[in-house]
Amino acid sequence: MVRAMSGPATDPDDVLERSWDEAADGYEAYFVPRFAPWVAAATQPVAAAALADGPILVPCCGPFPELDGLIERFPDRDIVGLDLSAGMLQLAQARAAGRPRVQLVHGDAATLDPAWTAQCAAVVSVFGLQQLPQPEAALRSWVGALRPGGMLSVMFWPEVTETDGPFALVDEVQGEPAPDPDAMPDPRFGPALTASGATVLRDEACAFSISHPSAAAYFDALTGSGPLRSLALTKGPTHIAQLREQFLRRAPAGEWTHRPRAWHLVARRD
Repeated sequence: MVRAMSGPATDPDDVLERSWDEAADGYEAYFVPRFAPWVAAATQPVAAAALADGPILVPCCGPFPELDGLIERFPDRDIVGLDLSAGMLQLAQARAAGRPRVQLVHGDAATLDPAWTAQCAAVVSVFGLQQLPQPEAALRSWVGALRPGGMLSVMFWPEVTETDGPFALVDEVQGEPAPDPDAMPDPRFGPALTASGATVLRDEACAFSISHPSAAAYFDALTGSGPLRSLALTKGPTHIAQLREQFLRRAPAGEWTHRPRAWHLVARRD
């Protein structure tokens, strides 16, 4: 079922919500299959743990690709997906059909409602943290939702994911400086988890290969059904067409395979 959640929203900009509403179907079709290895890696530590009582909360669940792996391991446990986008939650609801212990919440994952405090056996999130305006505050909120002994597993895109590939090229055509291949910075969120009362079990890069049919297919998915949909809404079609022209001019022809690194945090609530 879908239920609303009270509590203040920390992001006043409705563009983010609208962009993911519009992107939902395309994101499910294009990105979800390609991101599946990271989803599996994020759910594995929780699936392998002997969890305490309580629900599993999935902030920024999107169309909820985490659900299948979690429900296979925990068929009798409440699993709750939380997302700001009603369009994404419509897809999540289809995935959750026939599973009465799955709940979907339309709300902001940046700061959880106080009702979640110390309630959850686990919190799992994949590729949502980097979208939140204050990721350290979000992590503190997510740790606060855990019961003692509860598990946190968060997969996210760090500031630098690769030095040569479509992710890097998109940044470059938007004016970002090219990353130094010998100095790819690591995210520094471990101290925030420790200060929140958690023991960090994993704090490391997690890379898998992705293939795109062409540079054009990737760019169009990114701006139509991915994280640059919000840029398309704010800047308009002329700006996106100019970026596309620059991107395709510098991109290789044919299928494009790359190996971006995400970042994986795993922690246990003390």
